Amino acid sequence: MALSHFNWEWGLGPSGVGKSHLAAALAYRCAMAGLSTRFITAADMMLQLVAAHRQGELKGYLNRIIHKPRLLVIDEIGYLPFGKEEANLFFQVVARRYESGSLILTSNLPFTQWSGTFGDDETLTAAMLDRLLHHAHIVQISGQSYRLKDKLKSGQLKKSATADISG
Repeated sequence: MALSHFNWEWGLGPSGVGKSHLAAALAYRCAMAGLSTRFITAADMMLQLVAAHRQGELKGYLNRIIHKPRLLVIDEIGYLPFGKEEANLFFQVVARRYESGSLILTSNLPFTQWSGTFGDDETLTAAMLDRLLHHAHIVQISGQSYRLKDKLKSGQLKKSATADISG
């Protein structure tokens, strides 16, 4: 599988529509083709980044975990908001990967709502999105959650409850 080092992929859409599944499948194909690959949730990555930063190991973490793999998948951006420190650390990840490694990101939020996820820092968010979107292929996924569809089919959930959950 050919993988340019400038590929940036986005999976955007509501919860349960298959963004993570698609990202994992792409990561699997890359790994099977012999490419170094890392899949991590944004929350787990943030915990590791903060710990590395506080222990004085940030540069090593960024080199080993963020910069080294040919493909880095960061899943579930926007599910949990980040504070100022976390937003700055995430920006360092983006800056480190920019034009040096492929990245797949998944998010339940449109770009217009990303500032709220990144410490309400509009300047940092704009600079980050500028880099992220420069070489991006955006995959917008819509529809109803597959998990909720299964519950509806089995009768465990009524149709009116899904309207409350989804929006």
